[in-house]
Amino acid sequence: MRWRGLLVVVLAHFFGPAGAQQVLPDSVRVERRWMRASGELLLAGVAPFLFDRYITRQDYARISWQSVGHNLSPGSWEWDYDGFQTNQIGHPYHGSVFFNSFRSNGYGFWASAGAAFAGSYLWETFSENQAPAPNDFINTGFGGAILGETTHRLAGKLVNNNSRGLKRQAAEVLAFLINPMNGFNRIVSGRWGKPVICYPAAGSGPGAMPLGGNGGACPFDPTPLRVELDAGMRKYGANGAHVFRDGRYGIYGRVRMNYGDPSTDRRTPFSNISIAVEAGQDDSAAINVVTVYGSLTGWALRLGKSRQVLVLSANYDYFHNAAFLYSGQSIRANLFSHFVIGGKSGVDVSLGGGPVVLAAVPNSYLFHTRDYDYGPGLAYNAGGRLDLAGRLSYSLHYRGGWMKTINGNGSHYFLHAATNEVSVRILPDCSLSGELGYFALRGEYAHFAAVSRVYPYLRVSLRFDPLFP
Repeated sequence: MRWRGLLVVVLAHFFGPAGAQQVLPDSVRVERRWMRASGELLLAGVAPFLFDRYITRQDYARISWQSVGHNLSPGSWEWDYDGFQTNQIGHPYHGSVFFNSFRSNGYGFWASAGAAFAGSYLWETFSENQAPAPNDFINTGFGGAILGETTHRLAGKLVNNNSRGLKRQAAEVLAFLINPMNGFNRIVSGRWGKPVICYPAAGSGPGAMPLGGNGGACPFDPTPLRVELDAGMRKYGANGAHVFRDGRYGIYGRVRMNYGDPSTDRRTPFSNISIAVEAGQDDSAAINVVTVYGSLTGWALRLGKSRQVLVLSANYDYFHNAAFLYSGQSIRANLFSHFVIGGKSGVDVSLGGGPVVLAAVPNSYLFHTRDYDYGPGLAYNAGGRLDLAGRLSYSLHYRGGWMKTINGNGSHYFLHAATNEVSVRILPDCSLSGELGYFALRGEYAHFAAVSRVYPYLRVSLRFDPLFP
């Protein structure tokens, strides 16, 4: 009981309002600084280039006027063969830094997304002697916008309040780790340790007056944030092994965060965000799962007494386990429904589907030096959750996808993931959870034998899940 209370206090210090006025984050505008944003975008490209060229001495960083001239030609673009983690995590992360060079200087989501693609093009053209790669351009631009806005929101949740002293410094450091570009911008602007200055959404040009009192400090973001921290044991059986009989045990941890609600502030991009990160040393990689869902726009629907919302979302998915690798970015239409079944009990149902812009799926037969294929596809999902008076819950979720290879061995893939989970609340913010599920992949090849992989798993964990305003 004592550890639970301590953790609540620590997280509340980071995400709590600290007595500040509460206003939705995009109803105010931070002053726009074009020159600083442009300079920081260039810095986000030049700094890693100089590190690659003169510290690690990478061959691809040995650029010349000849390589730049070649890369400027539209016909020079070629798919690359870099490692899975470099292409599917490294490039989206770099894109998030480009994105936040503008987002942390007062620009909105769509303008900052353009900055992510612009930074990607500049890097592909001027910072490598290799041909520009369409997969890098998409991963850096599209994935960078998703990760960039997510980190912008979370960092803003930490620093946009009136806290002082040690609490403020701890929040600043944590926000810097989440969003380094925003932290860097706060340091060079002299705003480190101080609330953000905001202006009315109508404008922030010369002569505009800062919002409210306290020197124009941004009001606290009241968007609810639910954090789920899971720690426990998991057991999996790779390649079809029986999870109960043949599987192996290991310690794992998972963080899931849900920012906002799909039924409120529907027209603001990323007013609702869901994040999941899972790690454990018992599998083939330390980081096994990273998924991000961010709403783009939405519409309220009414069918009888049920509450329904249709939401268009941008999604980033990364899976790395003993069965297969998968990473992709998609756009989906999602239907969320809530049904009240009496008292505090209810049922939540979700359906979704849409195009996969670009996915990377493992190829059992090497394509040059690369062990995965690239292509677009279709993603779909369905799920439901039964909540009985906040004490007992049962959830069932399915995710599937189809991908057609456009760069790699002639092939197409089907991917499936299903899970069902039972959770019993034992304390106000603490539950015991058990989860059984599987991942599956089938690859059909034009010139090779088909490949099928199954990854069943079992998880048992202690879950801490407070809700912060």
